[in-house]
Amino acid sequence: MTRTEAYALLTEYTKNPNLIKHGLAVEAVMRQYAELYQQDSEEWGIVGLLHDFDYEIHPTADEHPQKGAVILRQRGVSEEIIDAILAHAPHTGEPRDTQLKKAIFASDELAGLVVAVALVRPNKLLSEVTVESVMKKLNQPSFAAKVNRDEIHQGTAELGVPLEKHVQTVIESLQAIHSELGL
Repeated sequence: MTRTEAYALLTEYTKNPNLIKHGLAVEAVMRQYAELYQQDSEEWGIVGLLHDFDYEIHPTADEHPQKGAVILRQRGVSEEIIDAILAHAPHTGEPRDTQLKKAIFASDELAGLVVAVALVRPNKLLSEVTVESVMKKLNQPSFAAKVNRDEIHQGTAELGVPLEKHVQTVIESLQAIHSELGL
């Protein structure tokens, strides 16, 4: 699957512009990690782009992302990509036994938190987001309350990077695509 085909699939199943932007955000983070780990940035980016493509039509844990995996198999997507997408959701039981799987799990919730931090900045710009501002909000459970902080901490530990370094990587990845995100 190419990036163009993945984006078309995302927009076929996802109409909410914020969910599309979330896919773009996680794609950017995954591409950055692929480069850091000298992996296939196209493949890793597709995992980020598609990790929640079925969420709008299958928002419950008994369906997402398992129903999406069925769709991806029907489209001939590689099992490596599908397994990584399944691994971002702990309830699927897919083991996070590769760097790809660890990276998507570690990046999903944190990308959402970084965007939320940008949205409360006076100018709503990612350029104003710092590691310190994200760390402060990470420690405020009432801020962006739907963001799973336990998954951020667990994912970061599994990825094997210090939390502040992971936050910095996510911020830089999102800043690089700020115009696509409107931030």
